[in-house]
Amino acid sequence: MSNRTTRNCRNIVLMLVAICGNICLPATAFSQSDIGIEFKEKDQIVSTLSLSDLATVAPAVSLKIFEIHEKKERIYKAYSARALFDKIFGKKWGKAEEIVFISTDGYQASIPVTKFLSHDAYFAFAHNDNSPFTMTNVLQNNEVVQLGPLYLIWDNIKSEALLEDGASDMPYQVKSIELTEFATRFPNLSPPTKASTEVQLGFLHFRKHCMACHTINGEGGDKAPELNYPTSVVEYIKPEYLTRWIENPSSIRFNTLMPALAQEIPDRAKVTKEIIAYLQAMSATKRSPKRQDIR
Repeated sequence: MSNRTTRNCRNIVLMLVAICGNICLPATAFSQSDIGIEFKEKDQIVSTLSLSDLATVAPAVSLKIFEIHEKKERIYKAYSARALFDKIFGKKWGKAEEIVFISTDGYQASIPVTKFLSHDAYFAFAHNDNSPFTMTNVLQNNEVVQLGPLYLIWDNIKSEALLEDGASDMPYQVKSIELTEFATRFPNLSPPTKASTEVQLGFLHFRKHCMACHTINGEGGDKAPELNYPTSVVEYIKPEYLTRWIENPSSIRFNTLMPALAQEIPDRAKVTKEIIAYLQAMSATKRSPKRQDIR
């Protein structure tokens, strides 16, 4: 019997058990180990590997981190990001500018390569105690989320810089990893060339804390609404309410899944002000997204 036939038979059995037992299983519960994870370079696929394939590429380790999404320590089974990148991309990955991580829930984190060269990152694929690979995300109203197939984590317990970064560079449900250049990948996110320092700083904050979920001119994450096209968020939300929405979204909308700007961020109020300045500048720089990119 072929591997494909075996997997199909196993999935059918699981589905029948779920139906007969009146159990609702998430789609990710059936064959996490068989999900193909794409590794790309400038939009070209270099390799597509399953979790079982990754086990042959790099050794698994147990890593204790401070789990920012849950505000407590956790131990994960994981693969070293550097070890995987070395084997899959070759040493040239260290000369790239940016790595984009696309998740099944629409989250799209874009992280500078320099961060991976300065700190130790890992791809978690299971809890160390073999409990279900899920998490209760206190940053999003205690939403229970699936973490697989891969969850990007950092060896952060002894790193003040990583703890201050919050959870923005910790995407879960990672299905695609791409080496790229930011300006090429996201040409419509940059502010006007003569923008003030405040706007330029706001752009950097938006890149780090907001664009993984939100789009500007159709570019960014697909988890939350477009903020600029055709009508900018600054055109229909007063600045004082926009400030509250960024810093304490539950004070505006009950039970929202929008996470607040991380409390750990230094000069948090200044960061909020600069993000709003960037959004105001972009409201005068609307660029029509491609139809398939409109959120």
